[in-house]
Amino acid sequence: MSSHPAAHRAPVYEQLAADLQRQGVDTVFGLMSDDTALFVTALDGLGVRFVAARHENTACVMADGYAAASGRLGVAILGRGPATANALHGAVTANRSGNRVLLVFGYASTVRPPPNGLGPDGKALDAPAVLQAAGIRCFVASDAAGARRTLARAVAATWPHACAALLLPTDVQFSPCDEADQTAPLADATTVLSTALSTALSTAPLRPRPAALAAAAALLAQSRAPLIIAGLGAHRAGARDALQALADQTGAVLATTLKAKDMFHGHPFNGGLIGSFSHAAGRRLFDQADCVIAFGAGLNQRTTSYGTALPAAAPLIQVDAVRANIGRWCHADVALVADAREAAQQLAAALPVRAAADKPLHSDAHRQLLAGHDLAREFTPAHTPRTLDPRALALTLDGLLPADRNTVYDTGNFLQVLPYLSGLSPSHTKTSHDFSSIGMGFGTALGFACGAPQRPTVFVTGDGSLLMNLGELETTAREDIPLVIVLLNDCAYGAELHYLKMRDAPVARSQFVDIDFAPIAQALGFQAATVRTLDELAALAPLLREPQGPILLDCKINGAVMAPFLLETVEHERRRR
Repeated sequence: MSSHPAAHRAPVYEQLAADLQRQGVDTVFGLMSDDTALFVTALDGLGVRFVAARHENTACVMADGYAAASGRLGVAILGRGPATANALHGAVTANRSGNRVLLVFGYASTVRPPPNGLGPDGKALDAPAVLQAAGIRCFVASDAAGARRTLARAVAATWPHACAALLLPTDVQFSPCDEADQTAPLADATTVLSTALSTALSTAPLRPRPAALAAAAALLAQSRAPLIIAGLGAHRAGARDALQALADQTGAVLATTLKAKDMFHGHPFNGGLIGSFSHAAGRRLFDQADCVIAFGAGLNQRTTSYGTALPAAAPLIQVDAVRANIGRWCHADVALVADAREAAQQLAAALPVRAAADKPLHSDAHRQLLAGHDLAREFTPAHTPRTLDPRALALTLDGLLPADRNTVYDTGNFLQVLPYLSGLSPSHTKTSHDFSSIGMGFGTALGFACGAPQRPTVFVTGDGSLLMNLGELETTAREDIPLVIVLLNDCAYGAELHYLKMRDAPVARSQFVDIDFAPIAQALGFQAATVRTLDELAALAPLLREPQGPILLDCKINGAVMAPFLLETVEHERRRR
């Protein structure tokens, strides 16, 4: 008889739940399914909060929003077969957004029924093939002994900004297994993850090659009016101060991509967003640039306005830690494969200090132009007796809402309001357009609010998007998530309406009746109001000054106001013909 004490045996799902908790996971999202129900209850029993969505897509982007807000691992737990198929839209969106997300799916049993057994399996789906075709890295726990190690590998694969899927066959989940019975010494999930983290943290920032650095420095030395563009990669690299110092030294004007919005908030030569969402004062300075240097920015069609936002004659220096990103969407005359902060600091060290006379973009006139720029003067409000101009609405809201807030956006024609709502930094703003689809913002906002509960989260959406997710109003109230929903309601699929208009096609099929959403939200536990005038909005100031959500404002907007980026797309199509 063995003298060793008997090993503790427990179902695999209980061990996986404990492993997730040991990694610091205290909140997960999902939708209950018989394939993963016991796993969810095991997590609940350990004190891990389970936030239940009404649709699998929502659960996936909840995890993404949570990861974006908290910087922690976002986890969504879903079923197999139809649940996996339902989740595909949200899974692709989460995968493309670049946050740490683990999607856990149920999966068919590894034990196949006899040929003449009862069947068929109504939930059958080749989930690994489907998920991998969607570009999501997939891990299957094929046996009980190795399940914990598979979980560890899946979690490690999410570092530092990736999405991975873990598939848990039902028979593997239910199998009893000794906690120490594993197939490899790296069985403990914490060990695997800590190894990945320590390796990443101990790696020095990627330094530019000397020859590339010299070429970039030579171009900047010749430039009298440089333009610095920062993207999400620069924000994640913590490059803000280094880029501002480089701008001060070289006389560069600063700009950001959409995902790095408000990165240079407060700098006197912050030109704001570049491209589709830029303002007139910023464009005036951008057009004068004789050299452009982009840090951690993909330079896609929105950043460049299909190539028209960057001065055609100006050489482009592109800095990115991922080699494949350089020149992917836009030409690059000089490439620096490097960490954004490291590259900015080395460029500053390689360049001489300039006199004020050699910094024409930093003139007092330009400083005053940017400081005195008023977004309200960029348009003539197009209110009607029963609707609001969305731009004027956004500017008014910006003054009523707390400055220390998060803002999450769905996508559509209403996204034109984004420049009129301020933010404190890129960490306070999240868009959900990575799959170019409406409807992904609601779940993203719910997850973001859970990940950053210390400040109110404002969710800006359209009526088409909301109707895709109406059940999630109940989720918001049930889970007591303090969300302020600003519904920009044009009674249409606005982008499609303008797409048809610009092609002289009938628009009737893109328009809908005017639904009053406020009573619906109130019935589900919201404070809600219908807003058709700025006076009605101003009357809500006490509610918005210190919002205690959930709150919904059904703002009736003039659907005739078209987003400029839609016109850019049409004009680009015409140029290509």
